[in-house]
Amino acid sequence: MDFEWVAIALGDVAWISLAFALGFLARLIGLPPLVGFLATGFVLNTFGFASGEMLQKLADLGITLLLFTVGLKLNPKVLIRPQVWSVTALHISLIIVLFGAAIFGLALMGVPLFSELEFKLSLMLAFALSFSSTVFVVKALEEKGEMNSLHGRIAIGILVMQDLAAVIFLAASTEKLPSPLALLLFLLIPLRPLFHHLLQKTGHGELLILYGLVLALGGAELFELGGVKDDLGALIMGVLISTHPKSAEMAKTMLGFKDLFLMGFFLSIGMSGQLSMEALIIGLLLVPFIFIKSALFFALMTRFKLRARTALLATLNLTNYSEFGLVIAAIGVSNGWMNGEWLVVIAIALSISFVIAAPLNSAGDRIYGRFRDLWMKYQRRERLPDDMLLGTHGATIAVFGMGRVGSGAYDRMREFHGDTVVGIDFDAELVNRHRAMGCKVLHGDPSDADFWEKIEQDHCIELVMLALPNVQANLAALEQLRKISFPGCIAATARYPDEVEHLRQAGATAVFNIYTEAGTGFADHVKVHAQAMAD
Repeated sequence: MDFEWVAIALGDVAWISLAFALGFLARLIGLPPLVGFLATGFVLNTFGFASGEMLQKLADLGITLLLFTVGLKLNPKVLIRPQVWSVTALHISLIIVLFGAAIFGLALMGVPLFSELEFKLSLMLAFALSFSSTVFVVKALEEKGEMNSLHGRIAIGILVMQDLAAVIFLAASTEKLPSPLALLLFLLIPLRPLFHHLLQKTGHGELLILYGLVLALGGAELFELGGVKDDLGALIMGVLISTHPKSAEMAKTMLGFKDLFLMGFFLSIGMSGQLSMEALIIGLLLVPFIFIKSALFFALMTRFKLRARTALLATLNLTNYSEFGLVIAAIGVSNGWMNGEWLVVIAIALSISFVIAAPLNSAGDRIYGRFRDLWMKYQRRERLPDDMLLGTHGATIAVFGMGRVGSGAYDRMREFHGDTVVGIDFDAELVNRHRAMGCKVLHGDPSDADFWEKIEQDHCIELVMLALPNVQANLAALEQLRKISFPGCIAATARYPDEVEHLRQAGATAVFNIYTEAGTGFADHVKVHAQAMAD
């Protein structure tokens, strides 16, 4: 296979090797690989490498595919919830006031770089710092299998609302209104059945991937032609087909492409400008402000009736700066409003915020459990219907994760044990679909300390079956089971041999490798049918 295109795209194949080495090192110390990719960009920048046009195109393509996959998993109903649009509007407004006043105060004091900022530019910079990174949050949620959890959907909804605010700002800053052709974009809505029909006919192979690329890139191009932010077009196209049953399959098939191209995005951040001591110091000084953002997010979410844990986990997801800050700075630099060093300052603050946010996201449940009394002080008595804790209604067998594997396990166990089996999942829509089919399924999160505390008080469960999206989710559930000293049997699913050992060490009584055991199950199934035919 010819890898020449990679060398051309990145300027030197050594870039990929360095990105792999530092990404691998980051994973070894418990950080996401993207932290290593950011470090790669800074290292290359230090040695004089410049971000080329092709690298920027790879980065843009990665963001386009990311927003398309976000759209595939986004429920438009989430956006109209007060916990999303009201929290977003209030949070942006408060941050602009607080951060804007602080930045302008530094400008009046004559602090380097800040001294050149007028009041309007201070507010613009504060607006840029109010955003959180869509790229980082989606990656973090995907790795933990929490895209469909309530806190995940709230965080994604807030990010989408922020993206809409970004589109409005970009249009205003360039003083360029969308083209009259933008009105034609509304025709995409009645074309939705056609998009669904084509998706149904694409099958499960390379055509599915190609169709996803057509929708993502085609949607971006159409919005660009209409004078609207192109990434928003990719997001909208994803939303238009998000209700189709095959949308989840398309998102999974495009996962590898998206992650590969996003490497270019993280490299480009580190290579956005020449590093200086002044820029480094100011970038570091901006980092603590992310905790002010977090405090405001948590306070607003709990005021809007979210449970303390849900608000905390969504807040931790949003505890970072956004790549949109670089876009704001680029507009200011290109218009001559601010010094070009602000690109480097924001890139540094953005990168360090990722480094801080990564372990916070990984330890979210432990942070909640350890300081639960503190977080509970801010929780309101009245809460949302889909953010309540439920009991298990006397069930003796609990199946966690009602996807394809979990649903099959639930149906089979129900044949043997009847109504004593209960299914549990954190996706409220999936729970409602199962209930509509007459299944006994509850809304709950197996990594939720509050959920297990309630279970510990009144449960009759003797067998727990963990069929969660990935090994991290299964391990989090096992940790909670250990904390309540669960005396029953625990069975868990795995996809790879190394996961089997990790789950057993974490306390699983039995581990079912989906891929290897599927062949055994298939053989047993054929054997039964063959015997029946022989008889």
